[in-house]
Amino acid sequence: MTALRLFFLLVSLWLAGCATVTVDDGPQASGPLKPLPQSSPTSGKVARLEPPQDLWERIRSGFAMPDLEGDQVADREQWYSSRPDYILRMTERSKKYLFHIVEELEKRNMPMELALLPYIESAFNPQAVSSAKAAGMWQFMPATGTYFDLKQNMLRDDRRDVLASTRAALDYLQKLHDMFGDWHLALAAYNWGEGSVSRAIKRNEKAGLGTAYTDLTMPAETQQYVPKLQAVKNIIANPEAFQTELPVIENHPFFQVVEIQQDMDAKVAAELADVSMDDFKALNPSLKKPVIFAAATPKILLPWDNAKVFEQNLRELKSGNATRLASWTVWTAPKTMRLADVAEKTGATEAQLREVNDIPPRMMIKAGSALMVPRSEAFDRDVALHIAETASLAFTPEYSLVTQRKAIRVQRGDTLLALARRHQVSAAQLASWNKLPANASLRTGQTLSIYTQVQQAARSTGKKKAPAPTKRVAQVTPKKRTATTTKRKR
Repeated sequence: MTALRLFFLLVSLWLAGCATVTVDDGPQASGPLKPLPQSSPTSGKVARLEPPQDLWERIRSGFAMPDLEGDQVADREQWYSSRPDYILRMTERSKKYLFHIVEELEKRNMPMELALLPYIESAFNPQAVSSAKAAGMWQFMPATGTYFDLKQNMLRDDRRDVLASTRAALDYLQKLHDMFGDWHLALAAYNWGEGSVSRAIKRNEKAGLGTAYTDLTMPAETQQYVPKLQAVKNIIANPEAFQTELPVIENHPFFQVVEIQQDMDAKVAAELADVSMDDFKALNPSLKKPVIFAAATPKILLPWDNAKVFEQNLRELKSGNATRLASWTVWTAPKTMRLADVAEKTGATEAQLREVNDIPPRMMIKAGSALMVPRSEAFDRDVALHIAETASLAFTPEYSLVTQRKAIRVQRGDTLLALARRHQVSAAQLASWNKLPANASLRTGQTLSIYTQVQQAARSTGKKKAPAPTKRVAQVTPKKRTATTTKRKR
């Protein structure tokens, strides 16, 4: 019995000496377990047990692009660091959006330098519009925005939407990196256009020159584009070296996504969430009207702590039988109409319709146009999906009847009756206009006057327009003034 116990003990010791231990799915090590001496440091990078409290630290740890050096970078460093107020305004504004962008970049395993790109594009202003009509904090041109499924109509512009534009921008940047295999070239293409960068590379290849970002001949704006980003990166990486103070940005979501089930005034939503209209607009910049149309904008963004306040207040409001939350709806014009006729049909005043729909003076509403009109018993439905997706408003100038004189010359054999029939007037009118008796004889070469009424477009500018009774009038779309940023070429 003693020998049997000794045998099992030896087998157990042998198995313990051959044990294999696996830690965190890492490499396996075989052999007897031994305590690690206190003085022996482990090799390799030690993972953090807790996420960083400061979002700047998280951004710095994700920098992955090769650094660019040179006079242009130094020049931009000097420019930014000499304007601490400007940097503070930009970084304060970015606090609302930066966490979301960082999260999206990490999900895609993309360089964290890209989180700084809106500083270069728009100073993190989602309402920015360039002279070339690029819009939003990522500065999408209309056609590029459409390509990346950013809806643009009279109700909303997704180029300004925080979630949609960030998704589209990162899709586009990844596409450009896949094309060129280099982040600096991808950034150049984001600014200058992929076709322009491709042609510049081909020119250099043909000339036997290098094809890196610094080798290409580009417009001055694109030449400074990556140096600007590098300068901002350097300042974020080491603000003390540039005597710059960055605002604290917590490593925590700034906003929550809240679903909207029915049309609602933006002002009502802000009041239910207990936030100012400025803060509400900053998080929901894609709205082009004072109403959130659920079919067009089924989700809104609210500050993290205010989202639950909104939902609670909305439940209480609905429990009080308050079903109408929107003051306006959308009505489609069945035919081309004067604004006065639209006002009579919808119960609105002309002043109301002009203001909310940006209707210029002396313009008629073209058939099929979508108009914002006040909610009433006759117009009390939420906007349908097909209208929300395609809503547009077009105008045509109003017309007035203008009397026009025309001189005609009598030919051999002409009579008052024959001339009247030829010009589609009566013989009595022709005789009256020329102060002739009804049976007057005409002589060859005699000049007579004929008066006709023609339609003339009402002048919306100070210039006189020539009568155009049969010419079709082109669509006129009003222009809206807004803040501008630097010119984009995408």
